[in-house]
Amino acid sequence: MYFKKLNDVFAELNVTATGLTSTEVSSRLQKYGLNVLKAKKAISPFEIFVAQFKSFVVGILLVAVIISVVLGEYLDSAVIGAILVLNAVLGFVQEYKAGKAIEALKKLGSIKAKVLRDGKEVEVDASELVPGDILIIEEGDKISADSRIIEVISLETQEAALTGESTPVEKQECVIKEGSPLGDQKNMLFAGTVVTKGRGKAIVTSTGMNSQIGKIAALINDSEEQLTPLQKKLQELGSHLGVLTIIICIIVFAAGAIRTGEIATMFLAAVALAVAAIPEGLPIVVTICMSLGVQRMVKKNALIRKLSSVETLGSTTVICSDKTGTLTHNEMTVRKLYVNGDIIDITGDGYEFTGEFLDNGKKLDDKNLKNIELLLRSGILCNNAEITKDPYKEINNQNTVIGDPTEGALIVSAEKIGLHKHELNNRFERAKELPFDSKRKMMTTVHKEGTAKGKFISFTKGAPDIIVHQCTKIYLDGKIKKLDAKSKNKIIATNELFAQNALRVLGFAFKPVTNAKNAKNLSEKELEKDLIFLGLQGMIDPPRQEAKLAIEKCKTAGIKVIMITGDHKITAQAVGRELGLAGEVMTGEEIEKCPDLSKVVEGISIFARVSPEHKMKIVEALRKNGEVIAMTGDGVNDAPALKGADIGIAMGITGTDVAKEASAMILMDDNFASIVNAVEEGRNIYDNIKKFVNYLLSANFGEVLVLFMAMLIGFKDGGFIVVPLVAIQILWLNLVTDGLPALALGLDPETPGTMQRPPRKPNEQIISKNMTWNIIVIGTLICIAVLGMFKYGLAASAVKGQTMAFTSLVMLEMVRVYMVRANYKLSIFSNIYMVSAILISLLLQLAVVYIPMMQLIFDTVALSLVDWAFIVLASMFVLILGVIAHKIIVHYTHEHD
Repeated sequence: MYFKKLNDVFAELNVTATGLTSTEVSSRLQKYGLNVLKAKKAISPFEIFVAQFKSFVVGILLVAVIISVVLGEYLDSAVIGAILVLNAVLGFVQEYKAGKAIEALKKLGSIKAKVLRDGKEVEVDASELVPGDILIIEEGDKISADSRIIEVISLETQEAALTGESTPVEKQECVIKEGSPLGDQKNMLFAGTVVTKGRGKAIVTSTGMNSQIGKIAALINDSEEQLTPLQKKLQELGSHLGVLTIIICIIVFAAGAIRTGEIATMFLAAVALAVAAIPEGLPIVVTICMSLGVQRMVKKNALIRKLSSVETLGSTTVICSDKTGTLTHNEMTVRKLYVNGDIIDITGDGYEFTGEFLDNGKKLDDKNLKNIELLLRSGILCNNAEITKDPYKEINNQNTVIGDPTEGALIVSAEKIGLHKHELNNRFERAKELPFDSKRKMMTTVHKEGTAKGKFISFTKGAPDIIVHQCTKIYLDGKIKKLDAKSKNKIIATNELFAQNALRVLGFAFKPVTNAKNAKNLSEKELEKDLIFLGLQGMIDPPRQEAKLAIEKCKTAGIKVIMITGDHKITAQAVGRELGLAGEVMTGEEIEKCPDLSKVVEGISIFARVSPEHKMKIVEALRKNGEVIAMTGDGVNDAPALKGADIGIAMGITGTDVAKEASAMILMDDNFASIVNAVEEGRNIYDNIKKFVNYLLSANFGEVLVLFMAMLIGFKDGGFIVVPLVAIQILWLNLVTDGLPALALGLDPETPGTMQRPPRKPNEQIISKNMTWNIIVIGTLICIAVLGMFKYGLAASAVKGQTMAFTSLVMLEMVRVYMVRANYKLSIFSNIYMVSAILISLLLQLAVVYIPMMQLIFDTVALSLVDWAFIVLASMFVLILGVIAHKIIVHYTHEHD
């Protein structure tokens, strides 16, 4: 298409300059398909299910099934096979759901495109683009389909991904010689490239696999999902523990076989022990915990793009945040008036019409409100903005401004007193306007006043120093008086006072115009001289209240907050003061002159007059000091800083596609509080993973120790050595106790005091000294209690002893869950999923002990109330000694796992 005339392109694609119709789009989607690159073949549900049987542990079990059949142990082989299938089903459900959740998250982060359809500008999902669509392009957009340029204004694109050319390419509307290489096709935009400057329009020529990027095989598929650092650590830990467990299992098998002579029984017991003890599920559980956490974060307006950043969130030490729109509302708000010689405060934030007028903290009465009405009326009439409902904020019923935000603030201040723009515009019909220009620094509008012919009133707003010099009179308490030097000086002093408080100040004046035949003939000199001064309105983009609370939370959590803004130092200081940011202020100019920013950066809380290039220097300086940095950004030039930070955070509403692509996280509401919520959730996810590891390893260690010590002691029944647990019982323990309660730990609520402790060190080991000693001590206590119950039951029979050992282990592992959660100050009923998991586990164990058919399968006998009393006492023994041991361990390790 690049070598054809524009008219020919339109004709060939059968489209006009107003774009396609909805009907045409539907038919073309049928013809060309979605604008997506053909992904690698998705894994089918069947393949996911089959993959559950490929692990090392499942391999051991399959061997055990075959050997059981050979040895004639058909019941054992059937039960082991059933447990294998059940494990596979559970694994399949978890993996399938995780995959669906990731797909849903990808859709949330999909790129949008602006197009002309049915003659209107609309935003659509980039995947819905079709050849013939008219694209509207501006700086920061990622091009979603190959397109021929229609019109350009200083348009440049970055095409390094396609051509290798590192510098931006200037685009133009022209015809290029046929056969020209991609780099020379100046009239084309290519999918996957980025607009670095300017704006324009283009007509889509190729989509999906027909685009240039679709023809490059290397860019077709997404890269393989990498394991996160934590998953790698746990996989390594699992491997080491696996080797150790297999050695112990071989010893147990050899010793048991020699002492009991029951080779088949001991082989199955050793295999079952290996399956129960090898923590092959650790990396999988980490993924599940993270996936659940990521879904919770989406509900809190934080979309995680990289799973590994969930880990990093928990160890974040510095959050560098843009001011406008993130820490503030990005909605100018009038805070102060100077009228009738007094300063009036106005409450309320943003574009909402609620607020009060206060004089020295006291609400103005009706008479005083009447006296300020003319000032507010001038602000609403000398104004071209409109307040409307934002379609994207409809749920919250929020207002938005169409036009200049400053003028929007003036409408809001007038609405707070009950003045309505449309009513006033109808009552005072506009007859003439003198637009604002940089030379005059004023804007004037002329309005009809009443029904009398030739009677008009003009309102003027502009820079206070200019306005006051054009005034000869002043409006005070409903009367017009001469503007003397004293009043002038007071106005100028008040303007300076407002400016020192970072307020943007506008002055207002009016002038009655009588006997004018035609307002349009009134000159600038007639309208903007000898004015009557009305007052001043001072406005600011106010800080978000929730951002202030979030910063307080960061302080208690040991996280430093740095505000970065392109605004002036005074404005930045004023906003920082309201937000509670304590520390020095540094400007971009001072950054340039600073020989070593890392030496001073820790004392800085606000960076003002900063460019995107300075952001990168701030990141480098903080990293040099060992900080873990979260950095926000929304523009094209913010991308290097977002990539350079440990967690790059792009704005979901105002952010460019480039910023979003460079980020690890997207703020869906552009709100600073959402960053802090994500950090809190990141800490909570890490806590839940630690709980799981602690619980799983201490339970597994207890099971291994029970069988190992039993072999050393050599418990006998009728002269024959017996083991406390048979293979099926161990597998049942692995399925029931390590399954439901362990997974429920991933759904635990936030730990009390999560944001009252310092950030986790990035190199901190997940298994700390505290956890190591806890695992050893609790595992030993479990072993003593279970062997005690086994010895007690053995007095009646071997089956009774095994049932006592089996049931006490189930009970003790439920107690262990409670102990682990209690270390994090969580109550029993704070997690309904955990309560349900424990109840289900106990009910299943009761079924195994009391239902005759289950007794036959699991080699159990019914237990009496006295037996249960002993099991409860054994559980209390482990609980009480375990709690005491934990306190001693905490005292000596100074760690609280």
